[in-house]
Amino acid sequence: MNDIINKPDHYHSNGIDVIGFAEAQFSDDELKGFYRINAIKYLTRYDKKGTPEDDLQKADFYLRKLTELNRS
Repeated sequence: MNDIINKPDHYHSNGIDVIGFAEAQFSDDELKGFYRINAIKYLTRYDKKGTPEDDLQKADFYLRKLTELNRS
């Protein structure tokens, strides 16, 4: 089953997980920027494209990742 919020199929083609790759390759500061920009992206477009609830959940996903990183 495709989890469009936490692990969308289109980000896992050929066995590559984009989030996992970023977490393995980028510094904490780079990851914070990555999470922050993605959260902003989904928050600013949630009512303009697709299903608003999906984009709000995606923004929440990145905000939670940013919160976790700030706690570590």
